[in-house]
Amino acid sequence: MKNYTLEEKESFIVLGIGTELKSDYTDFAGINREKSTFWQTLEQNGKLKALKAVAANDYIFAVSEAVNNKMMYYAGVMTDVTLSEESRVIQFPQGDYLVVKGEGATVDELNNTLAGIAFGQVLPTVTDFAYVGGPNAAVMMGEQNGSVVGEMWIPVVKK
Repeated sequence: MKNYTLEEKESFIVLGIGTELKSDYTDFAGINREKSTFWQTLEQNGKLKALKAVAANDYIFAVSEAVNNKMMYYAGVMTDVTLSEESRVIQFPQGDYLVVKGEGATVDELNNTLAGIAFGQVLPTVTDFAYVGGPNAAVMMGEQNGSVVGEMWIPVVKK
């Protein structure tokens, strides 16, 4: 059974507040710990609430992006407002996107599940398209029947 779709998306912008992930890119437990701590900090210091207040919709983005040879991770929303000097405008290109849908008991579980399917199962096995870099995002779209539901959006190019 195919656990993904390819969708054409218009370009869009996410306003994010970020952190540099210091764990080695192969240290999944370390990366997941850093991400979880980052979300907890944003909840506690009110910055996630500030992001939600300027959002154009209810989607919350967890964006991964390489910036200046650093592994960056952002919490973000779609908006045309800028919050502060610590926020970053992240441009997602128009084009084809690998879209993986999923759900989890928590936001962390959803993010880990989506990333595992997209990067661990789909991308290593497909032959008609490829991820060539750029920002990718886990998109939390809401709750349904007690679970957090969302999608992973990864820009891809056809081979």
